[in-house]
Amino acid sequence: MSFEHRGDQLSGIILSGFGILVISEATALPYVSEFGPGPGFLPLWIGIGITACSLAALVVSFFRAGKRSLDSSELSRIEIIRGVGSWAAFVVSIALLPLIGFGLSLGLLSVFLIIALDRRSPWVALGVALFLALGFHLVFNLALGVSLPVGPLGF
Repeated sequence: MSFEHRGDQLSGIILSGFGILVISEATALPYVSEFGPGPGFLPLWIGIGITACSLAALVVSFFRAGKRSLDSSELSRIEIIRGVGSWAAFVVSIALLPLIGFGLSLGLLSVFLIIALDRRSPWVALGVALFLALGFHLVFNLALGVSLPVGPLGF
């Protein structure tokens, strides 16, 4: 069995345990309130989703265990750089969040991931960034009344 499959199986087991923990903690909270879903509603369904997805990944990794796959030493340098680059971009966007606001931070993260890591057109990246920023603004600020962090430019 390869390292990749053992890692998939281990992460599936750990995430299943985490999902079960979330479910058990969420059941201690009220599921509904007098105005609608209670504080236990979302955590319960998130826990169910985590558990279901991790169990599905676990089953798939067991069926793939007999097939030959890449050894961890066979990972290309580019794949490693892309993985580390995406995490670094995410960390930078979190650091920029209080300085430039959520919309611009999310837009810059999207543009970087699409252009630098996925090698797509700058126009596609700009379109996705604008769509995401506008979508988050519409859902959170307007529909839910939840303010997202804003920067000095007001967005």
